[in-house]
Amino acid sequence: MAKIFIVAPDAPMEEAEQLKSRRTLSSGGIRLGVLDNSKSNADHLLNLIIDGVKKEFKVDSVVIKRKPASSRPATDQILDELAKEADLVVSAMAD
Repeated sequence: MAKIFIVAPDAPMEEAEQLKSRRTLSSGGIRLGVLDNSKSNADHLLNLIIDGVKKEFKVDSVVIKRKPASSRPATDQILDELAKEADLVVSAMAD
C-alpha cells in the first residue's frame, strides 16, 4: 500500500513533525515527478520541496514538467509523461 504525505504550507510545524516518524518508503529510490503550474514563484516552492524530499528519501530521478499557462489544465501529453516517468508527482501553486 502506498503512503502519501501531504505538505500544507499553512499547517503548524508541530503537526508536520508528528507525521515525520510515520513516513516510510521501500529501500529502492523513487522517481519524483514535479508539475509546475507556471505561476510566479511556483518553481521556487517546488525546488524547496524537491530538496526536502531528497534529504528524506533516496531519489533516483526528478522529472519536471511545466504547464503552458496557470489557468489551463495540464495537457494529456504532460500527464502521460509524468505517469510514465515518475512514481509520484508533486504539484504546487505560488504567487
